[in-house]
Amino acid sequence: MNIRRTLIAALSSCALVGCGGGGGSAPPTAGGGTPTPTPATAACSLRAQQDFADGVLNEWYLFPTLLANANPAAYSTLQSYLDARVAPARAQNRDRYFTYATSIAEENALINSGASAGFGIRLFYNTGANRVFVTEAFEGGNGLAAGLDRGSEITAIGTSANNLQSVASLMASGGPQAVVDALGPSDPGVTRVLRFVQPGGATIERSITKTAFSLDPVSDRYGSLVLDDGGRKVGYINLRTFIIADAADQLRTAFGQFRAQGITDLIIDLRYNGGGLVDVADTLGDLMGQGRVGQVWSRTVLNANKSSQNSTRAFRSEANAIAPMRIAFIGTNATASASELTINSMIPYLGSNMALVGGNTFGKPVGQLAFDRDSCDLRLRVIAFKTLNAAGQGDYYTGLAPVVPNTCRAGDDITHPLGDPQEASIAAALDFLGGRACTPIAGSGTPDTAVVGDSAQRARIGLDLPERKPLAPRRPGAGDEEIPGKF
Repeated sequence: MNIRRTLIAALSSCALVGCGGGGGSAPPTAGGGTPTPTPATAACSLRAQQDFADGVLNEWYLFPTLLANANPAAYSTLQSYLDARVAPARAQNRDRYFTYATSIAEENALINSGASAGFGIRLFYNTGANRVFVTEAFEGGNGLAAGLDRGSEITAIGTSANNLQSVASLMASGGPQAVVDALGPSDPGVTRVLRFVQPGGATIERSITKTAFSLDPVSDRYGSLVLDDGGRKVGYINLRTFIIADAADQLRTAFGQFRAQGITDLIIDLRYNGGGLVDVADTLGDLMGQGRVGQVWSRTVLNANKSSQNSTRAFRSEANAIAPMRIAFIGTNATASASELTINSMIPYLGSNMALVGGNTFGKPVGQLAFDRDSCDLRLRVIAFKTLNAAGQGDYYTGLAPVVPNTCRAGDDITHPLGDPQEASIAAALDFLGGRACTPIAGSGTPDTAVVGDSAQRARIGLDLPERKPLAPRRPGAGDEEIPGKF
């Protein structure tokens, strides 16, 4: 059995027993602390897997007093058994399906190369009207090649042109899960006919096949830009996910360009970023840490029985690091885990010179360790630690809006491309960086006096845009949490 560090919907790229966890936070190691022994047999029976899970949970779970007893014989799947054991923590909003079983092979493929299978699109749905939209299309996927891009609305799905079902009827009969089911499994070769309306109004019906493709964490189209705000240069980064190891080098390249141009104001767009590798989040921190080397970036805290393995990660030197004066982080309800760690860790250093723009984040200040049972291709991901910033702040289970010193409410404006200064959230971010007033996110500590009254300005930042949530399966697969809405 191997133990692998994961964070906040994040995975490590090496077994702890082999490399000490990487990422610099001196995460827990297996030495002297291997979970309760697994059964002597290497069989992959359900009972053997349940016993394996019990050993891990009883020793490593972050909230040991919130574990329930459960009779293994009463459950027909490992996941349903896990759900029963962590039900008290779920009831207190501490573990929202963050503890689960998945495939080692699938997750490793995603981490090591970004390999995924699907149409190569990200889907969100309006929570009121139940309409499904493409919020992003990934380069290299068949979806973009077929004409699906940001702002396209999928209106019907079928296995052929003869059995198309409208999204409206699917939502009415089974909600978002019915749409997920209609889109089919994320396997290469799965083909669906999609009817969709492009942003310009054209209705298209195409047969699209799911293929394996490599997800680029920083898009070549809009992932790293220098925006002009009235003659002032602003660096813009759109990071899709922290889960792909190559993201760290792509961030280094982007910050090298910012550094060369003397940029000190940043927009970091994490609106769809559900988390990823701790190492990548640490690298992003280092790239914003010029002049802070050796100071605390984040702290990792385990349960009381594992407190000897608590650790602190300090800023490290990066050749392309800058010293940002102001940062606007764009977030939504899909922004979670390593994304939230990054935002939270900058609060002690920037204070009122930073803002959360868009909407409140998901609220996941906890991380996972991943315990592998190689012979069964089983990875058990278990909430085992929480992260704190240098000021000891970290219990943001209701999201970061009440925690970040400034917030600016703005819509996710899918009528404009990502990276466009006219897109509502980016426009609001530029307003904050430029010292212009903005509307606070509900429930934040931002004074109400910041509310914008001009109707044209309110329209520009999309305050009347509908709320959207990621279209997601009831049970997440590899990468579903880290890359919300991917299909």
